[in-house]
Amino acid sequence: MNDRYDAGYGDGGYGDVPYELVGYDEYGQPVYRQVPAQQQPQQHYDPYAQQGYGYDPYATGAQQQTPPYDPYGDTGPQAPASAYDPYDTGTQAPYDPYGQTAASGRRPQVAEQTAYIPQQAGPAEEPDTGTEERVDRDYRTEQFAFVEEPDQDSEDVIDWLKFTENRTERREEAKRRARARVIALVVVLALVAAGGVGYLWYAGKLPGLGSSDGKTNSATPAGAQKRDVIVVHLHNTAKGGTSTALLVDNTTTQQGTTVLLPNSLALSSDDGSTTTLAKSVDDDGSSGTRDAIDTVLGTEIQGTWRLDTPYLQNLVDLIGNIEVDTDTYVPDPSAKSKGAAPLVRKGKAQTLSGKTAVAYATYQGSGEAQNAQLQRFGQVVQAVLRKLTSDAGGATTTVRTLGMIIEPPLTEKDLGAFLARLADLAKGGDYKTALLPVQDDGTLGQEASASVVKDVLGGTAKSPDKDAAVRVSVRNATGVKDNSAKARVVLLNGGFTFLEGGTASAAAASQVRYADAADKADAAEVAKTLGLPAGAVRKGEVSANADVTVVLGQDYDPSP
Repeated sequence: MNDRYDAGYGDGGYGDVPYELVGYDEYGQPVYRQVPAQQQPQQHYDPYAQQGYGYDPYATGAQQQTPPYDPYGDTGPQAPASAYDPYDTGTQAPYDPYGQTAASGRRPQVAEQTAYIPQQAGPAEEPDTGTEERVDRDYRTEQFAFVEEPDQDSEDVIDWLKFTENRTERREEAKRRARARVIALVVVLALVAAGGVGYLWYAGKLPGLGSSDGKTNSATPAGAQKRDVIVVHLHNTAKGGTSTALLVDNTTTQQGTTVLLPNSLALSSDDGSTTTLAKSVDDDGSSGTRDAIDTVLGTEIQGTWRLDTPYLQNLVDLIGNIEVDTDTYVPDPSAKSKGAAPLVRKGKAQTLSGKTAVAYATYQGSGEAQNAQLQRFGQVVQAVLRKLTSDAGGATTTVRTLGMIIEPPLTEKDLGAFLARLADLAKGGDYKTALLPVQDDGTLGQEASASVVKDVLGGTAKSPDKDAAVRVSVRNATGVKDNSAKARVVLLNGGFTFLEGGTASAAAASQVRYADAADKADAAEVAKTLGLPAGAVRKGEVSANADVTVVLGQDYDPSP
């Protein structure tokens, strides 16, 4: 192996310069360096010496002293290179096969030019970074990119894991929400179903719970419901006459009702004789009329409110007018000509002052029945309740302001509180007006009056006092008109209360009916008093206002 660089071979202008081996590069190739200048003068390569320029490649003697050839125009003197001595241990650095010293692990940079074997490409020169040392092995940053920089694929994997995790969480959350919605829907449906069943049960409309006659039963029987009742008499001080109504507050069903009583309603007077409602108000006064109404309808009236037309006018003016859907024109009584404007116009939501309200409530047209005027009175009463305050204290103040004479046992405070409760029901739409159906003879029709007497007033549920007379309703089916009057005299003399039941189609046999088993003995006593056979007594349907109902047949003999 030749340890020296062959002089004159591709040295790039260095000539015959000695080199020494200093190590190996990362590819296993030997690395040389120039020998120090003091060991041997530098020789210059002259490629044209063979042509007479002083170069003799075959000369064995001293080198001819000719100017050196410099292809780059550098004619200055070159530093002589020292001879290579492999055993020289002077100042040279020891050989390190890994290109680094044992002490520091780094090879110090040298100022001399590092040479390479002929035809061997050297490593690319690195720019000077200003550092004093560098690693012998020329590793670049990009060679370790797989360590220092995250792989794009790994980031994609992480993103994909995050995406799948988020999607799974969203799916689970959607499932939880769906389950919550289903549970909420089931709960709502269960509550609605329970409420519907409860309402049907309360209204008595559940299948199998109806009565035998096809009618439905309410949760609380009509007779057992709690009611507060006051009778009001409107006295027309200008033209005379009265209009009567019952104000009913059903505290069980939270329903208010105005029950209009026709003046033709047949009542029993104190002496047991038959009279009408209008005559009873004039003859027997408030107390006697109240008791007679209780007897006929089976009610329990707490008090009487006498309302004269001037007080009604003041009441409407005090609360600030009312609105009524009027059904007729009311002429002005003070008008001098026939073509004058009416006092009250017909139409929806007509505003009525105190004066016009009184005129409308008391108006009865030519040829009209008294029930038409009574209906208008009911409209005014309900309109007043809608406008009246629902506060008991405020309503009491209104009553006191009117200065009316309140008859015992009713007081101003009781009337104010009662009207306030009805006003609250009227404002909430839980108020109605009903007309008590009365036949031409003033008696109550058995079927027609049941809806009012039984359902609204609860008349059938009233238990008579221990010492009270038995109420007997008599219907004449004999075909002889006077037989009712004769039966009336007999019953009154026997200590019974006679109630006119009207007439019925002719029947051969008489009947004495009772509804409650406790009235069976009274029914037998009535049959005995009238001279009817014991077989005529039977359990059956009775009039709403009576304890015992008698149907006089053709077998009835009124003679003593």
